[in-house]
Amino acid sequence: MFENLNWWEIGALLLLALLIFGDRLPAVISDGLRMVRNLRNMARNATTDLSRELGTDIQLEDLHPKAFIRKHLLSEEDEQAIRKPLQGVYDNLRADVTGVHNELKDVAAAADLRSGSRPATATGAPAPAPAPRPSYDDAT
Repeated sequence: MFENLNWWEIGALLLLALLIFGDRLPAVISDGLRMVRNLRNMARNATTDLSRELGTDIQLEDLHPKAFIRKHLLSEEDEQAIRKPLQGVYDNLRADVTGVHNELKDVAAAADLRSGSRPATATGAPAPAPAPRPSYDDAT
C-alpha cells in the first residue's frame, strides 16, 4: 500500500493526521482498524456462504471470473484444447516481432551516429555528408 512512499512522506502524513485529529487520533485509528476487521469478516463469511452453496472450496482469489472458470468449470484438457489453436498464432507473432527487433537493432548499429564514423555505401566508400538544410531565415 505504501510501497511508493518514502519515510519522509509517511512522517509528513502522520504529522498531518496528528494536526487534523489531535487528541482523537487513537480513537480514529481504532475505529479504522475495527472497520477493516469487520470488512474482512464480511468477506470471509460471504466466501464461506458461496462455497457452501456451490459445494466447492472457494477462496477470495477465486472470485475473479477468469480464475473461477479456470478452476471450477474447465478441466486441464479443456483448457489445453482452447489454448492450442492460439499458441501457434502466438509463436508466429513472437517470432515476427523478434525478427523485426533484431533488424531494427542491426539498422541502429549501422546508422550509429555516436561512433563518429559514417556508414559505408554498397560500393564500400563512405557515404557523403548530408547537405545542410536551408532554413526559413536564409530565404528571407
